[in-house]
Amino acid sequence: MPNLFNIFKKKEKSSPSFEGTAPKHIAFILDGNGRWAQKRSLPRKAGHRAGAETLENILNACRNTGVTSVTVYAFSTENWKRSDDEIDGIIGLLDTYLDIVMEKYSKDTRVRFLGDLSPFPDNIREKIKYVEDSTKDNVYNLNVCLNYGGRAEICRAFDLLCEKGVKHATEEDISAELYTSPTGDPDIIIRTGGEHRLSNFLLWQASYAELYFTDTLWPDFSKEELFDIFAKFSKTNRRYGGYDDKKENKGGITSGVTE
Repeated sequence: MPNLFNIFKKKEKSSPSFEGTAPKHIAFILDGNGRWAQKRSLPRKAGHRAGAETLENILNACRNTGVTSVTVYAFSTENWKRSDDEIDGIIGLLDTYLDIVMEKYSKDTRVRFLGDLSPFPDNIREKIKYVEDSTKDNVYNLNVCLNYGGRAEICRAFDLLCEKGVKHATEEDISAELYTSPTGDPDIIIRTGGEHRLSNFLLWQASYAELYFTDTLWPDFSKEELFDIFAKFSKTNRRYGGYDDKKENKGGITSGVTE
């Protein structure tokens, strides 16, 4: 039986490289898997399989260029509205992906799953716990957001603070209770698939992230495009609300702050 993760593997034209300062933490909204499949008259779950192959290639590229943390939006709280067949396909793919994670990343990557995992089947939750426990001491970080919503995450943080008796929370207090507290906020958030919104992803953490939107469907997202984003990031002066007339963005990603 052929390996499903290799069926849609794309041939690399060359081995792209990147020279510059890569972000330390990058987040992805993996959009366009279903449309990629529909354009090829394939079932939507075939697009998710192709997307998993792309994720593996991009994770390797990130690690090789100095990125220490990657967060991916794999399944949102709203995705339960999709068809039963597509949801079953995603859960089945997750089951297979957990095995692949243990095979390829267990020695150097800490894998964490962020979100409310209670709706998933017992066998999936048991595998998730095994993966998290087995990789907890590793150096690189991979955060996989499952049944995740940014607003729900913030509400959860406030609930945890209330349980601790905190009545006047600071920004630091809230950040410490978020799922992403071990890895901090992302430097860049990339969304594929042509949409220009965050769709309830890392709403608190996105405050000063550089945002990059591309029409490329996720299964077609390449190392070349990733490195092009990194090149722009390395030229970006991140002022965090301040102003420095001695330093300007020269070909970098446009800042979210208007002067």
